[in-house]
Amino acid sequence: MRLLRVLVVLLPVAASLAVISACGGGSSGSGGHELSAVATTTHAGDLLRNVGGDRVDVRTLLGSEADPHGYEPRPSDVAAISKASLVVKSGGDLDEWLDELIETAGGEAETLTLIDSVRTISGDDGDVDPHWWQDPRNAVLAARAIEDALVRLDPDGRTTYERNAATYVERLRRLDRGIAACMRKVPDEKRKLVTTHDALAYFANRYDVEIVGAIVPSLSTQAQPSARDVDELVHQIRSEDVEAIFPETALNPKLEGAISREAGASVGDALWADSLGPEGSDGETYVEAMASNTAALVEGMAAGEESCRPRV
Repeated sequence: MRLLRVLVVLLPVAASLAVISACGGGSSGSGGHELSAVATTTHAGDLLRNVGGDRVDVRTLLGSEADPHGYEPRPSDVAAISKASLVVKSGGDLDEWLDELIETAGGEAETLTLIDSVRTISGDDGDVDPHWWQDPRNAVLAARAIEDALVRLDPDGRTTYERNAATYVERLRRLDRGIAACMRKVPDEKRKLVTTHDALAYFANRYDVEIVGAIVPSLSTQAQPSARDVDELVHQIRSEDVEAIFPETALNPKLEGAISREAGASVGDALWADSLGPEGSDGETYVEAMASNTAALVEGMAAGEESCRPRV
């Protein structure tokens, strides 16, 4: 990757900045925190903040509404990783770019790959689907893995991490129950899903939703649909009587609009798929994003005849 070669040149500068920022801090991390941690994706960062609380200074590499499939590392990422105690990866091909970045940055951070702690499924091509967080039960497993890692690195914070994790896990379980109750409001024959790319298989498996297809028939947004793919999808939407197509917040919905007009379906509200939203949005946190997605899916699939948002 050409950018990583540039980062190698900038590494001495980044390392110097890391040393300067660490001076005068005693044994605590940035801003009085006990640990400095880096998360690759917005979902991983949100889970890490909920478990780490005030003891962990969290830097998330990807910004809100960013597409992790096409992310290019920045020099500032090198500095953050070089001084971190913990680096949390989402896992799979979503953030595989991090491995070379860690090697470039150096440092002594422990790396935690969340996908290794969850229950995974595979796509049609046999590759592991990296969108594990679309099932809140996996978010519970990931939160527990983060708790274990933080306790190892900061034993003095065990009580805090255990308390935070217990509170958050209960909220995640409440979210799971709420989503299930909402999705049951949609008749079985209407619980059909078409999205921008194959990002909601875990959600579909958990809540008994039939995936009819995706505009980009791939686990990655970097793939491109062919004219034949689009024609087949339009036919499938018509034959399956799909009510709505759901775009994703981080991607341009132009193609979804064209396909919906051709297939006679509506365009539902955009979903938070590969990233969370900015501060103040209805996708600011993982829990809020999942609740927002559920509300959009219920209304779109039921053609506006039902509405439901989980209480979280």
